[in-house]
Amino acid sequence: MLRWLVCGRLGPVWMWKALLLFVAIAFASQLLGVIFNKSVHPAAHSIFSSPDAQGPSLGSCQPHTHIMFLKTHKTASSTVLNMLYRFGEERNLRFALPMGYQLGYPLPFNAHRVKGYRGPGAMEFHIMGNHMRFHKLEVEKVMPEDTFYFSIIRDPVSLAESSFAYYKEVAPAFRKAKGLGDFADDPKKYYDPRLRNNHYARNLLWFDFGMDHNANFSMALAQRGEAMIRRAFKLILVSEYFDHSMILLRHALCWPLDAVVSFSLNARQQKPSGIGVMSGSWVGKAVAGVGVRGGHSQAKMPPNLPLTEEQRERLRQWNALDWYLYKAVNQTFWEEIQRFGLTEMEQEVALLRTRREELARVCLRDGGKPVEAYRIRDKTIRPFQSGLVKILGYELHPGLDNTTRTACLRMIRPEIQYKDVLDAKQFPRDSAAQVQPGQQGQGRMVSAGGSFLRQDSSRTGETLVVGEVGGRTVEEGERDWDASHSIRTNQTLMRGKEKGRLR
Repeated sequence: MLRWLVCGRLGPVWMWKALLLFVAIAFASQLLGVIFNKSVHPAAHSIFSSPDAQGPSLGSCQPHTHIMFLKTHKTASSTVLNMLYRFGEERNLRFALPMGYQLGYPLPFNAHRVKGYRGPGAMEFHIMGNHMRFHKLEVEKVMPEDTFYFSIIRDPVSLAESSFAYYKEVAPAFRKAKGLGDFADDPKKYYDPRLRNNHYARNLLWFDFGMDHNANFSMALAQRGEAMIRRAFKLILVSEYFDHSMILLRHALCWPLDAVVSFSLNARQQKPSGIGVMSGSWVGKAVAGVGVRGGHSQAKMPPNLPLTEEQRERLRQWNALDWYLYKAVNQTFWEEIQRFGLTEMEQEVALLRTRREELARVCLRDGGKPVEAYRIRDKTIRPFQSGLVKILGYELHPGLDNTTRTACLRMIRPEIQYKDVLDAKQFPRDSAAQVQPGQQGQGRMVSAGGSFLRQDSSRTGETLVVGEVGGRTVEEGERDWDASHSIRTNQTLMRGKEKGRLR
């Protein structure tokens, strides 16, 4: 009967078979499409695609994509560099990357230290931000004319506390002293300007900006150096007011809010070993890195007593060039905020902090508190360790969708591993013959901040292998405040060794 109806009234059997087959294929395709979308395509409603990610309107300005950041030491600069890495990676911009992990530091920068550099104008580089000793003429060979230059500084006393903890086994002046207070009581007792890596112990900011950190202080010299810095850099941020700095930076670069929201990277543990997280609110100590004492009692580390006010004043005198620069920049920084508008600034800072807390809840385990490296399950995002304090990192929430996980991972990826990732993208042929990005094996060594770091699989995460890199010997009484001698030395070195050492 059914066959008669089909054949006689509604068409031949083969047509019905074809129709049923078509319906089955369509249903299967739809089902597979749903599964595919869930497992591969990014979620349509990621927190990073919400309107809050943009922040308050910036008008009709266009985002800056040619950027040079002078990454000074112990100033929250690793957190700033992470922002630059994220911004550039998301937009497929080209980075002026070092061949190792620093751009020839502590020698004055030379353009040939940039991987892939083939001469002025031969290739467009968008972002430069790894450690260097600043030399503007060489930087200009690499970066376009419309490049936005900026940097960040910190109170020299706080910087000295952090440097002492981080470079204790690297700088001979620090290594000889029992504690920072001992060093502050009589710096000349421990400091020899002829020894490598002692630049970490005196006027480190002045050194990073490319000037002679051993020069005797005079007002004329300090004012001349300040003027050179202001001519070169359009914006100098202040670490103690990190969130305010980020708002100024956002408006100067015309960037969305999320581009300047960050989690503190390269943060030091604030409690003795055995306690896995920072004391107090991680956001507060964070990102600014203010008021951090140079290390707690650990193996080989003497008790670190708080500095007396007299010792703090002696450190200011010892770092007189840095202290002058800090006071001058801090004054103009607040003048800039006055022009911006105090009410508007506080409103945007509040938005930034709220957004950071939202992203921390979404991205990070344990309420967003930094944890010791060995507690991080994903070994590819464990921070490398240096000095006699522990550098903390983060863990991601499990079960994040692809888009959210990718964005969160970028925010917590340590500097060295992130550089490896970017290097592999820009130079895929080179990376094929090397260790996979971010997957440093046991015993792999890298140079960072004048010391050698090695990652291993011990309980404590990674260990420091003390070594010395680069640096010139400064004869007693020699003065090189504008780095001209260092530049000539560096250029001679490069001419003699560039062909054999650089690819």
